Amino acid sequence: MKLGAFSISLSVQDLNVSKAFYENLGFSQFGGSMDSNYLIMKNESTLIGLFQGMFEGNILTFNPGWDENAQPLKEYNDVREIQQKLQSSKIEIVNPSDQSTTGPASFMVTDPDGNMILFDQHL
Repeated sequence: MKLGAFSISLSVQDLNVSKAFYENLGFSQFGGSMDSNYLIMKNESTLIGLFQGMFEGNILTFNPGWDENAQPLKEYNDVREIQQKLQSSKIEIVNPSDQSTTGPASFMVTDPDGNMILFDQHL
């Protein structure tokens, strides 16, 4: 399966403090905004999402259809195709996307250790 860009989405207590910390590690703001309470930080091909007050815990995120620069990929597996494959492998889908739609959609799964994984397609 082609899962697209990978990032980790971190639930942070103070967006300003976290932004400064990751800037000291060589990351720069790639997306999001302070007003929206989230930032996407990038260092080369590594992406980290910083989210204040949006969810608890941390989430592994895949963006089918995008590369690490949020540019469309020529070939990718649609999020609904990925969901169907995981369901056929007996993986429980937390919030399934509507299989009858096209375009942007998302769903989540939980790994055996309780880590949330988001599949979030923007195309």
